[in-house]
Amino acid sequence: MDILNRLTLFSYFDHGALALIFVLWLVIGWRIEHPSKKHSSVSVLMAGYRREWMRQMVTRDPRIYDATILGNLRQGTAFFASASMISIGGVLALVGNTEQLIGFADDLTLNQDPRIVWELKLMVTLFFVTNAFLKFVWSNRLFGYCAVLMSSVPNEVDDPRTLPRAMQAAEINITAARGFNRGLRSVYFGLASAAWLAGPLALVVASLVTCLVLWRREFASQSRDVLLSGDAHGA
Repeated sequence: MDILNRLTLFSYFDHGALALIFVLWLVIGWRIEHPSKKHSSVSVLMAGYRREWMRQMVTRDPRIYDATILGNLRQGTAFFASASMISIGGVLALVGNTEQLIGFADDLTLNQDPRIVWELKLMVTLFFVTNAFLKFVWSNRLFGYCAVLMSSVPNEVDDPRTLPRAMQAAEINITAARGFNRGLRSVYFGLASAAWLAGPLALVVASLVTCLVLWRREFASQSRDVLLSGDAHGA
């Protein structure tokens, strides 16, 4: 069975729902990372706090507190990377043994689709989970780079290398956090993609709900209000 014949196993509604989840994934990710100046996202606001963290680190003595925070951040990325790897194994196991999944999905959709349909649907989930794993691993590595840069910041505040080196550490820290957030978004949309097993309508609803949840957390959450109030007090 060639690729064209496999595509005919899916309806136009399936194709549209699949396109929608990828479009929403890309659009919400771009919007979170490139918000308007008047309505910043939580991720952008936190980037400012990360830069301020590195400025404060310069005068903190000793810097054990900063090392502890960074270690906790690395533990978070390691945890999600491990969880993503387990999920990848679980999805691959389902792809190799879809009989029980087909029975469950048929009860939900009342359709008798061939095995290849369910395997292709699982491949979408596998894509998101694999992307999340790669983002978490790279984020963990970048936090390691950040630790090295922080260690290379001179202890003397008046040293001309001190502040520039601290700002380098801040930018690497921000890049690591960006990768971590991208990994989390992939996890969210990976969970949404599993709804396709119940049909294209379920995939559309799950994709829209996931996008709405992400938008709310970044642009209309209480935590964002707290971060903005902190900026106001600091000014």
